Amino acid sequence: MKRFLFNSRSWIVAGLAVVLAGCQVVPKTGPEAPAPVEEPTAEPTADALPTDETRHRIALLVPLSGSNADVGQSIANATTMALLDTSADNLRITTYDTSRGARDAARKAVADGNKLILGPLLAENVAAVLAEARAADVPLISFSNDTSVAAAGAFVMGHVPEQSIERSIAYARGKGATRFAALLPNGNYGDRAGSALDNALRDYGGSLVATQRYDRGNTAIGSAAKRLSETGGFDTVLIADGSRLAVQAALALKGDNAQDLRLVGTELWSGVNALNLSESMNGALFSAVSDARYKRFADSYESRFGSAPYRISTLGYDAVLLTLRIARDWRVGRNFPTEQLRDPGGFLGLDGPFRFRRNGVVDRAMEVRQVQNNGVVVVDAAPTRFGD
Repeated sequence: MKRFLFNSRSWIVAGLAVVLAGCQVVPKTGPEAPAPVEEPTAEPTADALPTDETRHRIALLVPLSGSNADVGQSIANATTMALLDTSADNLRITTYDTSRGARDAARKAVADGNKLILGPLLAENVAAVLAEARAADVPLISFSNDTSVAAAGAFVMGHVPEQSIERSIAYARGKGATRFAALLPNGNYGDRAGSALDNALRDYGGSLVATQRYDRGNTAIGSAAKRLSETGGFDTVLIADGSRLAVQAALALKGDNAQDLRLVGTELWSGVNALNLSESMNGALFSAVSDARYKRFADSYESRFGSAPYRISTLGYDAVLLTLRIARDWRVGRNFPTEQLRDPGGFLGLDGPFRFRRNGVVDRAMEVRQVQNNGVVVVDAAPTRFGD
């Protein structure tokens, strides 16, 4: 367990403006291993946290050892950055390692008097954390993108693939797409992608002509794409997989008589610089949160910690921003005002505007990008705020 104390003024300062300013860029991908977090001021190592009369106690639950340690550390570093950049003096964030047992980490966090949990990272840990937190009326904001773990007191903050697919299909429909097919990997992600496509076609029109499932791998997706091509009768194909396998599928799909075939990807393509290296990907669409502010954040992160951040680490930064926003009207020592998370106007973070729906799942403003010969460009900007 790590404890950090940050002494300063308020969060609406020039430092935040510097971090949130920036220009549109193609994002960088995550590193092999971020450097350890720098501790501005070490807290005592006693079992109990010091008495707080002016600071809200917030628990950060992420893996700090094991196979996901690098990602967890990157998120932890980003929360440190947010506190420093905003000069926040009203939060005490304590980090608990979930890799040694998510429920044990949550039990310790609750016993230490934390009133809000940021995390866990993995969907499979949400139920264990919630079992300890709910009894104490402590809500959690998970960094997972699995909407199925949202529940009373458990919010999902990750970049949800269903929203990416819905945004892309709506855009494609506006550009004349009518008959759709899908390449879906076996497993949970493929199931969710297929359901999202069905929902989008129901909401925006169009018909699903054919679907092929496959086990992830170059040969498998290539074979599935060939079987799909033999079916024919569609003008748009959803490829619910990462960029490397998407290229393999595109090569198999785009024969001499399929040059006008429209390809649609998911948020898995975000942050990949090599999409435009294959001519078969030219014209492909996908949706993701805006990267307009990410470059400035990534540069600042690297200058502080010596390596580039994982893309997901912005969730840690933005979780601190929304906590500070709510802390304006939250009295120290009182339970976290959960209902304020459902503010219809939402919050502004590094990843753009976001808000939580009544079911606890995040709603994000996403932009549509297109793969072109000279790179990946934005063809439909993300909304700057929520209209309702």
